[in-house]
Amino acid sequence: MTATGYRQLFRTPEFTPLFLSAAAHTAARTMSGLALGTLVFQATDSPLLSAVSMFGPSLAQAVGATLLLSGADRLAPRATLIGLSLAFAVTTAAVALPGLPVPAVLAVVLLEGLIASLGGGVRWGLLHEILGGDGTYLPGRALFNVMSGLTQVAGYAVGGALVVTLAPRPVLLLAALLHAVAALAARLGLTARPPRAAGRLSVAVTWRTNGVLWSARPRRLTYLGLWVPNGLVVGCEALFVPYAPDAAGTLFACAALGMLAGDVTVGRFVPPSVRARLATPLLLLLATPYLCFVLRPALPVAAVCAALASVGFGASLVQQERLMDLTPAGLGGQALGLHSAGMAAMQGVGAAVAGALAQVGSAATAMTVAAMMSLAVTVGLALAGGRADGAGSPAGVGRARSTTRR
Repeated sequence: MTATGYRQLFRTPEFTPLFLSAAAHTAARTMSGLALGTLVFQATDSPLLSAVSMFGPSLAQAVGATLLLSGADRLAPRATLIGLSLAFAVTTAAVALPGLPVPAVLAVVLLEGLIASLGGGVRWGLLHEILGGDGTYLPGRALFNVMSGLTQVAGYAVGGALVVTLAPRPVLLLAALLHAVAALAARLGLTARPPRAAGRLSVAVTWRTNGVLWSARPRRLTYLGLWVPNGLVVGCEALFVPYAPDAAGTLFACAALGMLAGDVTVGRFVPPSVRARLATPLLLLLATPYLCFVLRPALPVAAVCAALASVGFGASLVQQERLMDLTPAGLGGQALGLHSAGMAAMQGVGAAVAGALAQVGSAATAMTVAAMMSLAVTVGLALAGGRADGAGSPAGVGRARSTTRR
């Protein structure tokens, strides 16, 4: 999409306030995650607990995905986004309380993960509704990913500097304030739209719809391609704090910069005919640079590896496009919510696995092993996708239908 096309997106009613609310949310989560991981590592000297404190909330999203996802299409979007942002503001401020024991901190952040399980489905379902589903969703989502990359670069750089010069707790309070800003942007800029589907939030409906979404093999492979390789590489990132305690913010910022480059390239410059074939190469790129960590590289080399690897996160744009092609009408919000919750849950699993490996070995070794596991899963899904449609489909992303991502 051209720059003019991106400007047109911002002229679409409600796109800008949703964009600003998401930016504030991303900045808050970025800064609070780094501050919390540092706080727990300082208190425990444990790579596992540090990794779980940063990405453990993602594990709770798996629970939310089984209980709450029907609300993605059955709750009023504006009220839900406001409520979620305010809940994050309260819980983020809570973990900043002095003297709060580490088990209580972990309990609060797991509660955050449960709350967050609704966020992806509501936000991306609303984006799809705002853009009208006329082929502008992927460029719009790509622009959100660009924003996420820029915000994470700035958030990790500023947050890392503040954690070093001040302390983790003031950074957590700043993150709580940013969550309140996200709620305010949603309240002032979004209209009170009705839910996209009739009925109430229901555990039974959540299970039934998840079953429908999971029932088709092409969708299963697409979901697995979105979740597993990505989650294992996030496990590598979860060890940045124990790998380089005084420079973790630099590594996170470089990784976010690489993610930004991948999203811009895939979302704006790659033609659709080429884009559909890029998922497997990008997923291989996502993991391969982390194999270099077996050599325990110095910070400059480690930063380059992290940036190069994160270009591969652009694969999720291709995979999300495929997912929406395969999703029945009326289930888009829950399908995207299942993607977001499942991806977050696998990121939590990846962080826990990598943290456990680092606990018995070293951060560098654990990152290398997690990268090897990601490569193995990517190759396996590519082979399974090829058998499914006879076209060598990339990592569970088969050929998209002629009708019409993280």
